[in-house]
Amino acid sequence: MRILVLHRIPDSVIRYAEGLDHDVHDVTYLGAPDRVDTMPAGVRARRLSRPGTGPEDGEVLAALAGEPAPDVVVALSEYDLLTAARVREALGVAGPTVDDVLPYRDKVAMKAAVAAHGLRTPRFLGVSSALAAPGDVPWSGPTVLKPLSGVSSEGVSSHRTAAAALEAVRSAGLAPDAYEVEEFVEGPIIHVDGVVADGAAVAVVVSRYVGTCLDFAKGEPLGSVQVDADPAVVDWVLRCLAAVDIRTGPFHLEAIESARGLVFLEVGARFGGAGVVDTFELATGVRMPTAQLRLLVDGPTTPIPTREPRPDGRFGWFVWPGHTLGTSRCLVEGTEEYADHPLVRSLVRRTADEPVLQTISYAAAHVPAAGVTGPGGSDDMAALMADMFASVKVVPAS
Repeated sequence: MRILVLHRIPDSVIRYAEGLDHDVHDVTYLGAPDRVDTMPAGVRARRLSRPGTGPEDGEVLAALAGEPAPDVVVALSEYDLLTAARVREALGVAGPTVDDVLPYRDKVAMKAAVAAHGLRTPRFLGVSSALAAPGDVPWSGPTVLKPLSGVSSEGVSSHRTAAAALEAVRSAGLAPDAYEVEEFVEGPIIHVDGVVADGAAVAVVVSRYVGTCLDFAKGEPLGSVQVDADPAVVDWVLRCLAAVDIRTGPFHLEAIESARGLVFLEVGARFGGAGVVDTFELATGVRMPTAQLRLLVDGPTTPIPTREPRPDGRFGWFVWPGHTLGTSRCLVEGTEEYADHPLVRSLVRRTADEPVLQTISYAAAHVPAAGVTGPGGSDDMAALMADMFASVKVVPAS
């Protein structure tokens, strides 16, 4: 089989060799110049670089000009899902099309599809529609402004009213077609991660955030702890996935635990960031990127071994942001007392000589400090993270 991988996420995370048999298949890795060094080494494969300066689908097609079409186009990063769909359509390759991908890339299309299946979402509108008829916005109170296809809460802002959110669009000169507004719904936020095969759950883990992704974008630490996966919650999640037609592969879904029940926030057809992949594997035995590759290449009937997490065998992750420091060098103070804590499985931190990324990132290699907790109970890990977040300090290095 000829397999084209649109490469973006480092092999140290994906572990391509665990999910792809490079001796059986003809595998081509194609990525921007700054990603070539993170392609897998020591495997039989072709490694191609595209310029990384123009439309990505055009660059991919130009790199493959004159060659037989691949049998499978693999995209493991959310940023590559639409590119992969356009490449498939141009080359006549089976797999998700642009129309298939939009419901889990465009937040308005996404929530419209979920709401059409009778599942609760915040009230929402595309900004263009809201600006054209502000009197038709069906709520007036706290409002969240979001990019339609954004990730990691980048570009997300909260406002006291819907009118204030729309004014923020006008005053900042934002492109209305690229944003949505949605009603703020009160309640803790959970993320549900898993793998499905032909619509059926292979493995599902429910986690509750300690902190919020929006506060992380503003400079606050963030974590999450795994909690019991209520069968009713798993059923609700599977209904959300069916609404946006995520049938085979990994998913990362976020929801609000409101006073009236679960409220859908968003979902991606990809594995979660930060420590999600590692903690999911610790709990279930399933490494999501490996499962995704096997399901893509071998089909949804391929067996994925899994195990049931124990109540006292939950795991969590935590991370401190570096993108708001105003410098690439920082000092991390106060982690020493936690390094040997029985619930801290791993803790890494940057020294003053190691740079942190200046753009938002959850990756342990790019932030001031990050780690994994467990095995343990959910409440104990959440309390530990709250204590760490209050006492550990990250400051710019002089």
